[in-house]
Parts: sequence; C-alpha cells; structure tokens
Amino acid sequence: MNNRVVVTGLGVCAPNGTGVSTFSDALSKGKSGITFHKQLEDLNFSCQIAGSPNIQSLDLNEYFTKVERKGLNANGLIYGVIAGVDAWTDAGLEAREEEPDWNSGIVFGTGVLGVDKFREAIYQVDRGEVRRLGSTAVAQTMASGISAFLGGKLGVGNQVTTNSSACSTGTEALIMGFDRIASGKATRILVGSCSDSGPYVWGGFDAMRILPRKFNMEPEKASQPMSATASGFVPGSGAGALVLESLNSAIARGAPIYCEVLGGFVNSGGQRQGGSMTAANKEGVQRCIQQAIAISGITSDVVDAVNGHLTATQGDPIEIENWAKALNRSSEDFPYVNSFKGHIGHCLAASGSIECVGTVLQFKKRRLFGTLNCKVIHPDILNWAHPSKILQQTIPFTPKVIAKASFGFGDVNACVIFKAYSA
Repeated sequence: MNNRVVVTGLGVCAPNGTGVSTFSDALSKGKSGITFHKQLEDLNFSCQIAGSPNIQSLDLNEYFTKVERKGLNANGLIYGVIAGVDAWTDAGLEAREEEPDWNSGIVFGTGVLGVDKFREAIYQVDRGEVRRLGSTAVAQTMASGISAFLGGKLGVGNQVTTNSSACSTGTEALIMGFDRIASGKATRILVGSCSDSGPYVWGGFDAMRILPRKFNMEPEKASQPMSATASGFVPGSGAGALVLESLNSAIARGAPIYCEVLGGFVNSGGQRQGGSMTAANKEGVQRCIQQAIAISGITSDVVDAVNGHLTATQGDPIEIENWAKALNRSSEDFPYVNSFKGHIGHCLAASGSIECVGTVLQFKKRRLFGTLNCKVIHPDILNWAHPSKILQQTIPFTPKVIAKASFGFGDVNACVIFKAYSA
C-alpha cells in the first residue's frame, strides 16, 4: 500500500446536531441530543429516552427528488443521504451528470435499514395490497439501499457497497475505503454508516434490560461513559460520512484536508476466551489495536488521544484496561481518552462513523472534546489511567495522532489511526 490517504470531506446527521458546524459546537460545549420519546412511553418501554436527529427544519428536496420522496419512510436512509451528500459537497465535489466517476466509490454501512417501511409493507401485503407498495419499497428496505441511493445521486463508478458489523460498522467502512485507496484501486471513497430510529430498532435492547431506566425525566443525564454511576447505554440513531481521498488527488484539486488516515485493522475475538455475542474477547480487542498501530507505521507512544467505544456500561473499565495493555501505557503515561456517547447515546451501526467525524474535527478545532456526564470516574478505570487523562471537559490541545475504535455484537472489533496532516 503506497498511496497516502487523507480526509477531505465530512458530513453528519447526529442527535445533537446535523451539519458539521452544529455538531462540532455541540461536542465542544457538551450539548446532549438525548430526549424523552412519548412513543416509547406509550409502548411501555422501560427506557423511554433516545437520541435521534432533528431534521424537521431541513428541506429534504435538497437531497431527494419528488419521485424518491413519494412513500419515503426509512429514516436511517434519510440520515445517511443527508450525511453523505453533505460530505461530498464539503470535499468540493459535485455529482456526475453524464459518465460515472470511475475513480470514486462508496462504502456505506448499516445494521438494519427501513424498518418502518418494512413494517408498512408487511401490513400492505397481508391486506392483499401489494400493488400499493410503490416503486421505492425495495430500495428503502434492502441493506444496500443506502449505498445504492448515494451511488446514484453522486454518479460514482468504482466500488459501491454496504457493510454490516453491528456497532463497528462505521469504523469498518472507513478502513475498507482506506484499503481500496491505499492499494490504488480507487482515488476517493465516500465512507460512513447509518442507523434507523424508533421502537422497532430499540425494542430488543430494552428487552435485554441493558438500557437505563431511571432517567426518563432527566434524559440528558442518562448516558454516563466511564462513570462509576453508569447504568446502561442510551439508544441512538443517525449517520456520519467522510470522504477519503488519495493525497495526490487532494493536492491536485486543492481540496481541504482535515487529517491523514494512517491505517486500521478489523478482527474478531471469535466469541472465545470470555468473548460472546455481547462481550468482547480481551485479547481480540488488544490485538486489533496493536495491529492497527503496526499497519500505520507508528509506535504506541505517539498516540496522543483515544476516542473509545465506551458505551456507558460496566464494560467501560474493561475497555480502558484493553487500551492500557494494547498500548503498553498506564497511569500518567496513558493517552487522553474521551467518549461521545454522553452527547449522542449509542447510535448502533451509525456510532463509528458519527464518532469518526467527531474525532477528525478535533484536529481542525485544535481541542479534545470532553466526555459528558463523567463526573465520578469508575474506580476500576483509575487502576489503568490517571484521572487527568479522562477528559471530563473540552480542553485546548493540538493532537498529532488519535486512535479511534469501535466494538460490536458478535465480538467484532475495528480500530483506525488518524494523524494531523503534514506535507
């Protein structure tokens, strides 16, 4: 792999802000996007709060044609198209009108897509109204609908695909795009992920009793990453998108460069050695981080900061232990670490991409964003990291290298390494 890869565009549709500027400001100021959902109360959910983007003020005609909007009922797809189109525009790129751009592609992941549309379709079919499904039902409910929608809108002719690896989906998509550009198979790839909103996505987690139940009247306080009082993750939704591009191409067209992607790694703990469908094999996590660093051609001591998966559960101390062992750094030598779950909840398949956007913004803003609601650090975390390294507030800082990781159901892991760009 010889081509250097940089980030030239960002787009985001998150619970605490749609658009890069709004999202960045919310992260910096500690603004939460977690709110009470009356629908969840009406359906007898124990956890009646969630994070979902507020797109009511947006003009969807800027993103969808009239034909596409007819019968459009897939919120995850809507979030993904908003983030993807915005990232493409942010990179100074335009949609192709005639011949496809054979050098540009898309890797855009999701967990499930169009759950509400699928539910609507089931009822129509059961009533014998199959002809009323409309021409967009398939595109809204197939997993690859998001990449297909974006591919058609932008006119790209390289690889157009959708990946799905639970909560590591977005970070995995970025690594897949990086690999394709670094190996010379593409010039630029739009990468990202999205997740649907609503009770049919979040219900299974509520049934597992892994969501907080005591904050329905105080939603903004519910998600508490790395905290001693963390009581479960708050479900969320949305989308994040990044344009990855070869450095030569970015320089040639005078594109903005947010940072460089040095490399990344994806693996699985095999649901062995303590790993399971819902728990990570510690060795698998540590190997993933170590391989990402090795592939990136750096040593662990140059990592300034970590944006963890850190879901505001009792698994957070275990993750910090894994980072300490993988990096061979502890106490005051531990890098700064933060989590955005307090701001946006756990956005499931969209979490990695939204958080990658937030991670990259720290280079531009020359600050590290604080972790919301981490007032009392979990004591087990302090066995590995000095309290000064747990970012409870946003601080001015000029990072050089930031590691970002995501871990998901099925014992799957993804870690990517970002670096401040220098010629």
